[in-house]
Amino acid sequence: MKPLHYYFVGSGSWYLAYGIQGVVFAWLVTIILNESPDKVGIAQMAYLLPGTFLILIGGSLADHFGGRRLALLGQSFAAITAAGLALTLALTELSYSLFLFFAVAMGCAQAIVTPARDGLLTLVAEGRIQRRVMQASMIQFGIQTIGFLISSLADTVGAMLMLSFQSFVLSIGALAYYFLDVPQQTPSRTQLHLVSQLFDSIRDGYRSVRNSPAMQTVVLQNCAMGILFMGSFIVTLPLLIREVYNGSSMELSWINTVNSFGLLVTIVLLFKFGDVKLQGRALIISQGFGALVLACASLNFGFSILIVNLFCWGLCGGVAMTMSRTIMQEHSPEDQRGRMMAFYGFSFMGSGPIGAVLCGYLVTWFGASMALAIAASLMFLVVILVYWKSSLWDLHR
Repeated sequence: MKPLHYYFVGSGSWYLAYGIQGVVFAWLVTIILNESPDKVGIAQMAYLLPGTFLILIGGSLADHFGGRRLALLGQSFAAITAAGLALTLALTELSYSLFLFFAVAMGCAQAIVTPARDGLLTLVAEGRIQRRVMQASMIQFGIQTIGFLISSLADTVGAMLMLSFQSFVLSIGALAYYFLDVPQQTPSRTQLHLVSQLFDSIRDGYRSVRNSPAMQTVVLQNCAMGILFMGSFIVTLPLLIREVYNGSSMELSWINTVNSFGLLVTIVLLFKFGDVKLQGRALIISQGFGALVLACASLNFGFSILIVNLFCWGLCGGVAMTMSRTIMQEHSPEDQRGRMMAFYGFSFMGSGPIGAVLCGYLVTWFGASMALAIAASLMFLVVILVYWKSSLWDLHR
C-alpha cells in the first residue's frame, strides 16, 4: 500500500476507537456511575487535562524523532490502556477513582498521537494539503460515526466487551503505523539527553504562532471553542440527555452520530466542490451559525428536534474544523509543522478541561438547558470580537 493508505488506516482506527469511547465514556460516568454534574465535568477534565501539559511536548518530540514513532507509541499505549480497563472490569466493579485513572491514561495517549498524526499528513499529502485535510476529515467523521453506532450497543453487551473491541481496533492502527514508510528523523544523543532543547523547540513554535496573525487568531478562537463548544458537547449534552430526556447509551449514541454525520456531510461537499479561497471568512461564518444552532438546542422542543439541531451544529463544525486546520497547515514553517499542529491541538484540547469543569458547574447552578444557552451566547460574542478585531475575515488562500 502507499504511505497515504497506511496513514489513513492508522488514523481511521484511532477515530473508530475514539468514536466508541466518546459514547462509552459519557455512558459510564453519566448513566452507570450516575455521578453529579460537577463530577461529570471533573471526569471529562481528567481525560482532557493531559493534553494541556503534554500535547506541545508531543509535537516537539514528533519534530525531533519523527511522527511515525510517536504515533506508533501513543496508539499502542492506548490499546494497552483499554485492554487493561476491560480486564480490570472483569475482576472487579467500576469505581469513580478507577474511571479517573483510565481517563488520564487515555488523555496521555491522545496528547502523544494527535500532533504526531497531524504532522505526518503533510509527508503523505503529495502536495495537496487542503484536499488531504478534507480527506482525513471525511475519514475521521465517517469512521467516528460508525464508532458511535457501535457504542449504542453498550447497554446490551456491557462495558468490558466494548473496551476489548476498542483495544483491538487501536492495535490494528498501531500495526499500520509500524509499516508506514515516511522519512524519519534520526535523533542525536544531544536530542535524547538535553531536556532544555525540547523546551526551546516549544518556545520556537510559540513564537511562530505569535508572529503569524492568521495562526494566532485560529489558536485563540480554538480556545473559545474548546471551552464553550467542547465543554457543552462532552458535559452539558450528556447531562441534558439524562435529566431532560431520560436517555441512556442509545440516546448518547444518536447525539454523537448525527453531529459527526453533519461534520461529514459538510466535508464531503467541500471536497466535491473544490478548495475554499476565503478560508478565514468561512471559519467566522460557520462558528457564528454554530453558536446560534447550539442556542436553539437549549430550548427543549423534544429529542427529535434536538437531533436536527445537533446535525446542523455538525454542518457548521465541518467548515470550521477544515478551515482552521488548513490555515494552520498552510501557514506553518516547514520544519515546525509538528509543533504548529501541536499548538492547534493544544488550543482546542488544552482548553477543554476548563470547559468541562465550567460546564459541569453551569449545569449545577442553572440546569443543563440554561448552561447550553449561556455557552452559545458567549461563543457568539467571541465570533463578533474576532470579526471586529482581527484580519481573519479578509484572509484568503
